Amino acid sequence: MQTMWIKVTGKVQGVFFRQSAQDRAYDLNIKGTVRNCDDDSVEIIATGSKEQLDELISWCGQGPPGARVINVTAQEVSLQQFNNFSIIRH
Repeated sequence: MQTMWIKVTGKVQGVFFRQSAQDRAYDLNIKGTVRNCDDDSVEIIATGSKEQLDELISWCGQGPPGARVINVTAQEVSLQQFNNFSIIRH
């Protein structure tokens, strides 16, 4: 198991990106969080196997219909445990 920090930039707010990311994470059995950032990006903290996380990162490159992803940055961070995959709302 490992934890990845993922930042997605582009037109990723107001297009159901967080909800779609949560749905994809559930499908992949990934735990973590997703939230909108003040700079109009989306940030995901996700814990799962390398294969599961690779799938999620790959999905982030396209996102849901309506999203226009410009860049996906991902880096491994210290392992974090989550009970589920939740949307953080400000």
